[in-house]
Amino acid sequence: MSFETISIVGLGYIGLPTAAVFASRKIKVIGVDVNQKAVDTINRGHIHIVEPDLDMMVHAAVTEGYLRATTQPEPADAFLIAVPTPFKSDHNGDHEPDLSYIESSSKAIAPVLKKGDLVILESTSPVGTTEKMAGWLATARPDLTFPQTRGEASDIRVAYCPERVLPGHVLRELVQNDRVIGGMTLKCSEAAARLYKTFVQGECVITTARTAEMCKLTENSFRDVNIAFANELSIICDKLDINVWELIKLANRHPRVNILQPGPGVGGHCIAVDPWFIVSQTPDEARLIRTAREVNDAKPEWVISKVKCALADYLSANPDKTAKEVTIACFGLAFKADIDDLRESPALAISTKLARLHPGELLVVEPHIETLPAVLFEHAQLVTVEQAQGRAQIALILVGHKTFKDQPAEVWEKMSTIDACGIQA
Repeated sequence: MSFETISIVGLGYIGLPTAAVFASRKIKVIGVDVNQKAVDTINRGHIHIVEPDLDMMVHAAVTEGYLRATTQPEPADAFLIAVPTPFKSDHNGDHEPDLSYIESSSKAIAPVLKKGDLVILESTSPVGTTEKMAGWLATARPDLTFPQTRGEASDIRVAYCPERVLPGHVLRELVQNDRVIGGMTLKCSEAAARLYKTFVQGECVITTARTAEMCKLTENSFRDVNIAFANELSIICDKLDINVWELIKLANRHPRVNILQPGPGVGGHCIAVDPWFIVSQTPDEARLIRTAREVNDAKPEWVISKVKCALADYLSANPDKTAKEVTIACFGLAFKADIDDLRESPALAISTKLARLHPGELLVVEPHIETLPAVLFEHAQLVTVEQAQGRAQIALILVGHKTFKDQPAEVWEKMSTIDACGIQA
């Protein structure tokens, strides 16, 4: 099986870098996305997301004719689906995964499938989603055979291969990291491995589709549980008047202890979401995983309570002032340092709630975006670091951007500062 043309469905934080890496290997790549603005931007050789070095790689790929974006799927030899898998209704308690984007993508590519094609799901998904995708494809194309009915002899190969990259280092990690490849049959796995070995320098480890799906969820649940321990520890230390940052440094001197750093919560489309996929399928068994999610989901409220205390203390020390005359500045909106990704960001959630609660001025400093998201647009003002420091009485540091870390300590001392991510530690 040769892969002369590859189609990437979903040109976001994973799909576009993947498309660019394939194109850099002189393989024709057709990127598909429903966002016409993103498609037009890419076809001009530019990018619509922030990722180091991606702009140069996309520009070269488009200029040389190896990458082209469109809103409608076209024939290819392999199709990679990298679309979102959010919750059906945001944070209403059930956290049921929404697979509609995967279903829509499957139905979109079905008309252009041909015998011998490979379809790979990369979207983080609940166990069994790859099989569902194969079922949607089979329903749309009864003239072709699929692994669930014809096994190794199927016309179409279907596999699951999750990404495991760190925003800000995506291009390097796409190439260097090992890949877990789970085909619906061994031949499906082998076909997918051949495709990824086009650029993957790490090992392509073959397993089943269900195991690969669970592997991705397990990796992020492991991280979530460990972050929950750090976040819970920070709340305990605050109550006991202990510096949690110093405590963690001391504890980590133990040769078998490696406590992570606490923060205002957990964000991003992986760690903040994936554990719920396990809980939704096995609610009675996933007790620790559920508790960790609840601890991390509750951390933003604790941060807000610290802001309320800081405001009360300021007003007590300045009895001539009212809350309406106090300016609060939130430093950071992204879910992690030095990126523009706001998905599931606790910093964004905290800022949004403060915008509703605080009667005074709310300033937001986020150097990686040009405009505030809609939920904040009418209730806050996007400003520079210097502007915030000159106008705010209370500073809330939510994200450890390098820009913030580089500020002299005396700058933060001029304000009542709440450091939720430890940049002052």
